[in-house]
Amino acid sequence: MAWRSVGANNADLIRQLREYGVIATEAVAQAMIATDRKFYSPRNPYMDAPQSIGHGVTISAPHMHAFALEYLRDHIKPGHRVLDVGSGSGYLTACFWRYIKAQDGDHDNTRVVGIEHQAELVRQSIANLNIDDDSMLKSGKLIIVEGDGRKGAPDYAPFNAIHVGAAAPETPKALLDQLAKGGRLIVPVGPEGGEQYMMQYDKDNEGKVHPTRLMGVMYVPLTDLRRS
Repeated sequence: MAWRSVGANNADLIRQLREYGVIATEAVAQAMIATDRKFYSPRNPYMDAPQSIGHGVTISAPHMHAFALEYLRDHIKPGHRVLDVGSGSGYLTACFWRYIKAQDGDHDNTRVVGIEHQAELVRQSIANLNIDDDSMLKSGKLIIVEGDGRKGAPDYAPFNAIHVGAAAPETPKALLDQLAKGGRLIVPVGPEGGEQYMMQYDKDNEGKVHPTRLMGVMYVPLTDLRRS
């Protein structure tokens, strides 16, 4: 991709993503600057490419995280509920929390929920978040849970924004069901190794869902531990 780059540090990486037009808004840039990838990606944290985080899992390229924040930014506000499916290292979950926090986001109802099906990654992401800034988890507004993300997190629903970090063969109905009226879901859809698209689903105030195809992508499949 034309914007693929390597930063000297986290701020330099974000500067380059802004220069290439991947990051369009100051608020998204500041959330990503404040969330240093070195805490979440042990290998090549400032390279704009997917990186292994262990356990057969990768952290998405920084430009994909930037796109996610830009597409969801109007649905991530104080008092809103955000779900990050396949939260992995916890990086994007932290960005969501910081994006809301920067908006005077101390609303009691705010919840940013990361759901991850691998217990080892749940433990690792909690450690990452605490090394970065332990006030995130201590706030009670950022929560990491272990579970099958395809089924969402009904205990915390409905969600104003849902991000999915792995490809579903078809859009998971449970996530659409847990999307609040006026909410937005972005999810890669398509078969493993086949044609995949980043899809945006907006639920209007009548509860009708409107799909939009955003771009072609290539993601690992959204599975549980048995890859079923």
